[in-house]
Amino acid sequence: MRTAVFKSANALVGWLLQAAAEHIDAAYQPKPREVFKGQETIGVQGIFGRFDLRRDYYYDPGKPQGHHPSDAALGLEVGYTPALAKLMCLEGADESTYLKAERHLAQTGGITVSSRQIQRVVQRVGGAAQQWQERPAKPGSCQRCDAPVMYVSADGTGVPMVPEELVGRKGKQADGTAKTRQAYLGCVFTQHRVDDEGRPVRDWESTTYVSGFMPIDEFGPMLRQEALRRGFGTAAKVVVLIDGANGLANMAELNFKGCIQIVDFFHALEHAGLVLDALIGKAQPDYQFRLHHWAKWLLKDKVEDLIQEARHQCADQPQAPAVEKALHYFVSNVSRMQYGTFRAADFFIGSGVVEAGCKTVIGGRCKQSGMFWSKVGAENVLAFRCIHSSRRLEEFWQHRLNAKAARNDCLPLAA
Repeated sequence: MRTAVFKSANALVGWLLQAAAEHIDAAYQPKPREVFKGQETIGVQGIFGRFDLRRDYYYDPGKPQGHHPSDAALGLEVGYTPALAKLMCLEGADESTYLKAERHLAQTGGITVSSRQIQRVVQRVGGAAQQWQERPAKPGSCQRCDAPVMYVSADGTGVPMVPEELVGRKGKQADGTAKTRQAYLGCVFTQHRVDDEGRPVRDWESTTYVSGFMPIDEFGPMLRQEALRRGFGTAAKVVVLIDGANGLANMAELNFKGCIQIVDFFHALEHAGLVLDALIGKAQPDYQFRLHHWAKWLLKDKVEDLIQEARHQCADQPQAPAVEKALHYFVSNVSRMQYGTFRAADFFIGSGVVEAGCKTVIGGRCKQSGMFWSKVGAENVLAFRCIHSSRRLEEFWQHRLNAKAARNDCLPLAA
């Protein structure tokens, strides 16, 4: 029954697009130096099947490729309709492999496209998706933030790469080489309320994401633009949640100066364990008791007491240099570790949102067993995953359709 319905639907779609192509070609005004070369036929595949489309072809001697006005106006992606191309990109980015995307399209929609075709479309459109993520916030198009608190958070995780992407890169392997490249994920979300126990509650579907493989000093401004789109300029309070690493701390200071900065409490507790290990060793019977005691201190704004106690207990002892090295994390983040004050203000003190994003948005697709990526391949897939997770898929595809249709406008080139 599906085959019969699809056959009729495909015939109708083919007839409608052919009529649209003829109307577009009749109204098209050639650009300067463009020469009409006749009509060409292309096989187009849509959600309901394949059909032939005849359209005009123009050639400019000064450009390597010709131009089909109907392809641009209809938003065709190398022989795929926009609806099918969008579906292929969605499946290719969301499924754990391109092969699973191929099988899922065949089983659920009766759509026959190979995994290789899906990959090619994802990579063809993915560059535009990444550029769309990096677009600057335009005045007048930014949202207004009515939430009492806006949060900005960022983290990085390694993505396994093919050998040619790792040439000359230093890493954590025994020989000093790298197996991964750092991908950054940033997110913005809001908070209006706390629950019955006084714990902050993230607003439903308020989280948006951006990603990239660029250095942190380039990713920071990109994350700031996302915050501006979300209403950073109108937010009553902005809190930056980070893990305390120097790169992220500098990024927050440069791009969100004057905002409240909080180091993730669980990273702080982890580093407290490192200090205690250097001080007495994990094998000591009271290790867990003292770690729990320090955790209570951290929650009461006593990070400086923790530093003083650790220094006092290792004074003139052989382990003093190791303890001081472990304490550097706390010394450099004292103002960002006033957890008692932050909790009293009903702020989140954990960066679980962005860390969960690193696992789902990045790890769920790019860190599966046996996977090795090119930088561009991973970047394009992650751009789609961020856009989809941010509920902006329709907005991006409308932008892409408008950009393709704009190729038919002869006025900018004629001016």
